[in-house]
Amino acid sequence: MGRLGKCIGMLLAGAMLLPTLPARSQDGAAARFAEQFGEAFLDHYWALHGEAAVAAGYYRYATQLPAPDADYRRRLDAFLRENLAALDAIPAAELGPALRSDQAVLRNQLRLELWQLHELRDWQWQPSQYNIADAFALLLDTPYADEDIRLREVSLRLAQVPAYYAAAQQALQNPSRVHTELAIQQNQGSLDVFGDGLLARVAQSGLDAHEQQLFAQRLRAARGAIEAYVRFLRALQPKLKTGGAAHDFRIGAALYEQGFAYQVQTGMSPAALHARAEQEWQQVHARMQQLSAQLWPKYFPGEAMPQGLKAVARMIARLSEQHAAPAEFYPQIQALIPRLEAWVTQQDLLTLDPSRPLQIRVMPAYQRGYSMASLAAPGPYDPTARTWYNVAALDDYSPAQAESFLREYNRWLMQILSIHEAVPGHYVQLIYANKSPSLIKSLFSNNAMVEGWAVYAERMMLESGWGGGEPEMELMYDKWRLRVIGNTLLDYGVHVQNMSETQALRLLRDEAFQDETEARGKWRRAQILGVQLSFYYAGFSAIYDYREHLKQELGERFDLKRFHESFLSYGSAPVALITQLMQPQDAAR
Repeated sequence: MGRLGKCIGMLLAGAMLLPTLPARSQDGAAARFAEQFGEAFLDHYWALHGEAAVAAGYYRYATQLPAPDADYRRRLDAFLRENLAALDAIPAAELGPALRSDQAVLRNQLRLELWQLHELRDWQWQPSQYNIADAFALLLDTPYADEDIRLREVSLRLAQVPAYYAAAQQALQNPSRVHTELAIQQNQGSLDVFGDGLLARVAQSGLDAHEQQLFAQRLRAARGAIEAYVRFLRALQPKLKTGGAAHDFRIGAALYEQGFAYQVQTGMSPAALHARAEQEWQQVHARMQQLSAQLWPKYFPGEAMPQGLKAVARMIARLSEQHAAPAEFYPQIQALIPRLEAWVTQQDLLTLDPSRPLQIRVMPAYQRGYSMASLAAPGPYDPTARTWYNVAALDDYSPAQAESFLREYNRWLMQILSIHEAVPGHYVQLIYANKSPSLIKSLFSNNAMVEGWAVYAERMMLESGWGGGEPEMELMYDKWRLRVIGNTLLDYGVHVQNMSETQALRLLRDEAFQDETEARGKWRRAQILGVQLSFYYAGFSAIYDYREHLKQELGERFDLKRFHESFLSYGSAPVALITQLMQPQDAAR
């Protein structure tokens, strides 16, 4: 999803059920928490997480680019352990519900980073982690300060790029093939940020001649460091392909279980989620066969309908012919956003904030190679900065690949995609998150909640009548549901069950009805990041189940808009935590 980072929160089981303690006890614990985990803690955290700081809108360390070397990892380890011990020393029972949940979010974040540092050790085998472009692009494109000030800060940051990539090379040990390929692609793409256009911008600035000369020198050195890193990785590729030295992209059952526990947090185990996905997979297939039978006479008059999923595949293939021309794809998405916003307002689903800008663009080259679309949203320190809705670059594709992409994101799925990424999906949820009273819950996102909300938004929009109830939209939405469910089947299958590429592509093409470009992109994505693909179905299932529980409990008193706005007011906290903090009356008329 772009700029969200990997910040995750955790709910301690039963913590919200503890009895209320006397106010003096709570006040003392609250004061300790505020003193130890307030501004000073966050400032130290951002000093060690410079790129995440820029993404969050915290620009104090814009001039600093720490080299990812052994000394940095030692300092990070010490910071994490020291603060985890301090956090654990504050009794959860002596905190009120809001701070207790903040404590849980922070505890999980610190433990997650220690796990990544010492157990997953992805810094050793994922060279795609090392890419400087995103933070530089944000600093250059976000008017957080005067143009000349920002250029001077960028100049100082540029001076540290060679040391950054030198440390990255030293850190890597037998990287995986797919992460090496991605690192080459994205770092090569990052050169767009550091091109002649930047020098022209400097030439038109208020920097004096010496500053401009120094900027140009540093820019050349930075470009040289990126190019040297790409050459280094390309030199590794023959050995990784033939020598058996590449790290396995599969993280395996043990690490998967651990990563899932830190990052999903919906109260369901990986195996249980996988079992639920398998069951719903069959249910969606059955519904799609019914819809295909309903549509068959309209699109195939006089032709006998084949049995089972073959009929579904034929129907989807026919409907997928209705797609935008390449030149019209981006303008149609642009035109769709105000329609979605108007619908949300007319149906009284959520209160929107028209003051927050959303811009659609072709995905930057340094972000390509992972997903077909993403949302890059500002953080709570600079919430009015631009939000980017990134869409895949059709120019990257051959004519056949572009046609496959457009068939996948056809007349109907283009709408579902924009609901997910923009309105009322990620774009709206992250605006609410930035307004949360809890800075901790806004900063350290639970990505299963974030992705789950976007998937829930798709369902909620169709429930409200978007699409007019036409069976074509219903069938295509079910195809999208298979994508969400299939993400979990693929993720678990690849990293736990050793699913092969052949098996994965068969699942995606033959049972999820994905076009070739989408299926191959999803296979690559499953290799790149274990657990991530399970966020969607896990988060959606938890949100939807909670909503249905409240509807049953409240009956006619249930208010959908109040449910949405109350749920989103808790930042990007884990769903299980939100369900502990939120009260039934918060969703009642």
